Amino acid sequence: MQYDSLDDFLKRGRSVLGHGPIALVFAEDDVELATTLRHHRHCGFQVILCFVSNLYDMPDDLNGKVHRITYDATDDGAVPAAVNAINNAASGQWVFYCYNAEYLFYPFCETRTIGEMLSYHAEERRDAMLTYVVDLYAGDLRRVPDAVDLDDAHLDRSGYYALARPDPENRNHPKERQLDFFGGLRWRYEEHVPAKRRKIDRIAIFRARVGLTLQEDHTFNDQEYNTYACPWHNNLTAVLASFRTAKALKRNPGSTFDIKTFHWHNSVPFEWHSRQLLDLGLMEPGQWF
Repeated sequence: MQYDSLDDFLKRGRSVLGHGPIALVFAEDDVELATTLRHHRHCGFQVILCFVSNLYDMPDDLNGKVHRITYDATDDGAVPAAVNAINNAASGQWVFYCYNAEYLFYPFCETRTIGEMLSYHAEERRDAMLTYVVDLYAGDLRRVPDAVDLDDAHLDRSGYYALARPDPENRNHPKERQLDFFGGLRWRYEEHVPAKRRKIDRIAIFRARVGLTLQEDHTFNDQEYNTYACPWHNNLTAVLASFRTAKALKRNPGSTFDIKTFHWHNSVPFEWHSRQLLDLGLMEPGQWF
C-alpha cells in the first residue's frame, strides 16, 4: 500500500485501478490531510491514492486503507502529470482529484454515495462534472493564524459570477456551454492572486480515457469535458469546499500582513452540509432527486 514513486505504483499497484470511483489526493503539506482522506473515504470512493512527501506521516487509522505514493505535488506541473498518468492507466473509470484541506460535496451526498451519483451522471451521457472551488476560511485569524479551522469555518454567501469563455480558435467567440467562474477569496483579494489562477471552476471529476489530457488550468483537451451541462437540460455540478486559498494567502509574505480577517458582511458559517450549498446556488442538482 506504499509506493516509492508514481512509476513504482504504476508497476506494482496498477491493478487497483480496475475498481472505481478513484480519488487522487495531492498533499501540498500535511494540513488537514487526514480529514481530507477520511472525508473522501466516507463519500464512498473505492480507491484512494494519496500523493504525499516522505516528510509527512499517515495516520494509523488510514494505514492499509489508502495507497500512499511518494510524490512532490508542489513541483510545477506535478499534479496534471500525475492525473494524466493515472488517466491513461485507469481508462473507463471515474476519477476525482483534489488537494489536502479540500472536501467534495455533491447534491444529497449525506445519503447517497459517490458511486450512486456517478452512475446516474453516466446515464445522463456525461463523462465529466464541473466543480466549483468554494473558499473556506477561519472566522478568527487571531486564534487560527493559518486560516484553517474546521470547527469555525466560514464561506462567502454571495459575490460569485461567470464570464463567457472565449474560443481563440473561433475569433474569441464564446465557447458553447462553457463559462469562467469567479468569486470567493480569489476575487476579494485578486491583487494577491495571479490572473490565470483566479478562476474557481475545476473539472475535478471525469471518466478516464486514453488520450485525454488535463491542462494547467484544470480543463481538458476534449472540449465536451469542460462543459457545465449537456445540450438538453441542466446537469449535476459539485463543490470543493477548500481552505487552500485562505491558507496560501496567510502563508504568502506578500499578502499575510494585509489580511487581518477574511470576514466581511457576506460571510456565513459553513454548515458542512450539501443543503446549504444548494440553497446558496453554489451547485446544481439537475434531474438528480
